[in-house]
Amino acid sequence: MALLYRFLFFFIGLIILTFGICMTIVADFGAGAWDALNVALTETVGLSIGRWVMIVGALLIFVNALLHKNKPEFLAIGIIVAIGSLIDLWMILFLGGWEPSGLIEQLSMFLGGIIVIGIGAAIYLQPKFPLNPIDTLMMGIKKRLNVNIMTAKTIGELIALFLALILKGPIGLGTLIITFAIGPVIQLFFPTFEKLLNKLITSTEKNPEIG
Repeated sequence: MALLYRFLFFFIGLIILTFGICMTIVADFGAGAWDALNVALTETVGLSIGRWVMIVGALLIFVNALLHKNKPEFLAIGIIVAIGSLIDLWMILFLGGWEPSGLIEQLSMFLGGIIVIGIGAAIYLQPKFPLNPIDTLMMGIKKRLNVNIMTAKTIGELIALFLALILKGPIGLGTLIITFAIGPVIQLFFPTFEKLLNKLITSTEKNPEIG
């Protein structure tokens, strides 16, 4: 039962996370750095945003192997395929063709997206399953530079921001906001879901007949 709870946290977290990503892209206020990079690649080369999530993620698997001095985490391929597929699903079925009608709606969609991303990330990180390569990069930066998670996340975002700027991705004020806000937002929600998962697992251990 404990494993089931962990899996549910992981899967539900990914669903929420990818919807938040799509919200910030559709808001057109400036996408997150990695998302701006994927959008730029889509507009420059072709393929869907989700496909580029998979390709960039696959490249990061090898970068992370160098950072962590480990073998490539090929299990993470499943994660990037799930994230890329969910992003394409949200964009095609639910958000495709939708455009904010004004600045207030645009800003509301954008800020809501940041909160949704923070909640989704805080949930999906709890089970400690193989991470999205971007988050593994964050942990590698943390390890190499001996900084906290918030700082490591910001450094990773700045790297993607630089690449997105080169490719003329959808960079805007929102991109800078996400770059510096996403780490603190994840940190804000993380303890709540950490306590919730621990409570559920502890309850299962105390009442093994539940599982």
